[in-house]
Amino acid sequence: MSENPSMERRRFLTGSIAIAGGVAFGVISPWKPALGQATQGSPAQIPLALTPFIRISSAGITLIGPRTDMGQGIASTQAYLVAEELDVDPLKCEISPGIPDPIYYNAAVADSLAPFPEYDHSAAAEAARKQGQEGFRTAGLQVTGGSTSIPDMYDRLRIAGATARETIKLAAAKRHGVSVDALRTDDGHVVLPSGTRISYESLADAAATIQPPANVELRKSDQWRYLGKRLMRTDIVAKSTGTQSYGIDATADGMLYATVRTHPAWGGEMLGFDATRAEKMPGVKQIVPLENGVAVVADRTWRAFKAMQTIDFQWGNGTFPKSSEALWEALENGERPELLEGKLRDDGAVDEVFASVGGETLEAEYRVPYLAHAPLEPMNAMVRVSDDQVDVWTGTQIPGFVQAHVAAVTGKPVEQVVVHNHTMGGSFGRRLEDEHVKQAALIALAVKNTPVKMTWTREEDMSHDFPRPAQLGRLRGRIEDRKIRALDVTTIGSSAVRSWLGRVAEAPPKPDVLQMAGAWDQPFNIPNYRVTGYAPEGLVPTTTHRCPGANANGFFHDAFLDELLHEAEQDPLEARVALCHHDASRKVLEAVGELSSWRGTHLGKGRGRGVAFVLSHGVPVAEVIDVTLTDRGVRIDDVYVAVDSGAVLDPANFEAQVTGGVVWGLGHAINAELTYEDYAPTQTNFHAYECLRMYQTPRIQFVALENNFKIRGIGEPTVAPAAPALANAIFAATGKRIRELPLNKHIDFV
Repeated sequence: MSENPSMERRRFLTGSIAIAGGVAFGVISPWKPALGQATQGSPAQIPLALTPFIRISSAGITLIGPRTDMGQGIASTQAYLVAEELDVDPLKCEISPGIPDPIYYNAAVADSLAPFPEYDHSAAAEAARKQGQEGFRTAGLQVTGGSTSIPDMYDRLRIAGATARETIKLAAAKRHGVSVDALRTDDGHVVLPSGTRISYESLADAAATIQPPANVELRKSDQWRYLGKRLMRTDIVAKSTGTQSYGIDATADGMLYATVRTHPAWGGEMLGFDATRAEKMPGVKQIVPLENGVAVVADRTWRAFKAMQTIDFQWGNGTFPKSSEALWEALENGERPELLEGKLRDDGAVDEVFASVGGETLEAEYRVPYLAHAPLEPMNAMVRVSDDQVDVWTGTQIPGFVQAHVAAVTGKPVEQVVVHNHTMGGSFGRRLEDEHVKQAALIALAVKNTPVKMTWTREEDMSHDFPRPAQLGRLRGRIEDRKIRALDVTTIGSSAVRSWLGRVAEAPPKPDVLQMAGAWDQPFNIPNYRVTGYAPEGLVPTTTHRCPGANANGFFHDAFLDELLHEAEQDPLEARVALCHHDASRKVLEAVGELSSWRGTHLGKGRGRGVAFVLSHGVPVAEVIDVTLTDRGVRIDDVYVAVDSGAVLDPANFEAQVTGGVVWGLGHAINAELTYEDYAPTQTNFHAYECLRMYQTPRIQFVALENNFKIRGIGEPTVAPAAPALANAIFAATGKRIRELPLNKHIDFV
């Protein structure tokens, strides 16, 4: 991990331009103030952009963190990254996600899409990643996801803060005729040798005339004031007092309200509708036809909901198989040459080993279902279309795509579309989509010059999710002399990445690396090792889901590995340690053994213990789960987690993400699935799509190691090992292998 990344600095700090009486530093030729920003007044009143991540005006300091917050706390961490170097208290600053702009590209996303395991740091692997990163920079793709916010912003935000700090010091030195070396900063002030404190705000106009330094020294970790310590999240007061503003809370004078209903299957045809009763209901203003559906515009959201219930629809056929049985049949027949997604691992001579005489061959088939994202905040957006501007208020992971797509829908130039991005009440990948925003824009066109807040019902949200793909795993293993000699993994499921990108931009070519993630990229020394992916088309349109790929393949791969190790009469943990060739991963396995007191612990009759390991998003995670058999079902007692994502910037938020990922993974492993009838999910609300209940939540202990090659994100990686660790624990307690999720289809839980 670089403390002083000179290459990124040279790429980022190449000059300055004046804007609105101030200045912006860096590669900012496409960067601009938000539309409608005031440009009149004295220089002290006009915001000064010291980098695209910092604005200063007489009203105060704004820290811009372009990775949007879904509850994972990234808005807070971004603010602390800037504040650490800028030398300000982020709790005294305004925190903003900024505006859609290419300068806020996310290059780190490219790393997980390269066809090299993330533990591979060879010249070829690094070259491929650099090429991908350059492509994301060039395209200016602004996206939040893939646990990439910290890897992408760690250096950039600290450089931004340090550059702004040093520029302000230069301005103070020039104004007061002192050497810059004699100055220091403290909590948003430059301190003169005399002890006089000068606020950053009062130096804004002078700083606008200063050429920023081309090289700045970043503070070493032992000099950090904030980072590395348990921090007070910048949103904790608002969330604790109910004052946090989400997209669904957006308001505007004279606004109307709307909801929509479309064919239960995305892309399905609406043959007709009768809205006669709806048009006569109280508060209804207008019925707006949409593609394959309609919107009801009313004076209240509830009135729009009630009116929608009275509309009679005639639906045509959907565009994918209409039932779960038909969908699974397509997956079962999906291992065909024309559907080959890729063969990302093919070590040794797998076929020859299985054709040879001797040893024991194990075969198994694993299944995981479609999963909804089911964020607590349903899809919503408020849009106002006027002659010279379109305003969009919503929470989104893809603000640049939203801006472009709304421009296309409304016929406006992109520069006339202003996206006001909000904190999200959950997403888990759901708000990588923007179909609902385009619907809101079409409704706003029908009532021009009036802001319209469009909100989906929970039922519309569940039935029109783009879910996690259902996936089938076919696995073979060969045991000889108590060793795993061969492992052959075939995974069959839709390409979530190609499905998603095909809607928001352009579908990429094969292979979708994430379709096989959690299987092909695991750091184990098995001499004959093959992972093949097949991606049937024409199924339910899907998108990425928290810990994409690995949340399914990690279950297949690790649970079957556990089967092989049991057959080889090997200790599940010690054998994984022996097989592991990646130093950081091996240390994680050793650490979870120590944390759980694996060696020498005997849980007793009616209890079981399982271990699982999955490397995803560049983060090795090992989990041990203890369960007890009761007369009413399985109780999860304890979960032990060891994880290595590099430096821990905020231990409090880190703990929340680690434990939250475990709870999320266990809840889905036990309870959750989407099943389809007549093209639509039968689970339409939370009563039929349960998360982990409070009484089911185990004690969770974790240890964080810091041996990783680079700093990584932690929002997703602890999800993947939860399901296999639980399945392995159930086997240890019962002798029963469960190869299908959710587990409650085969065993009861208490």
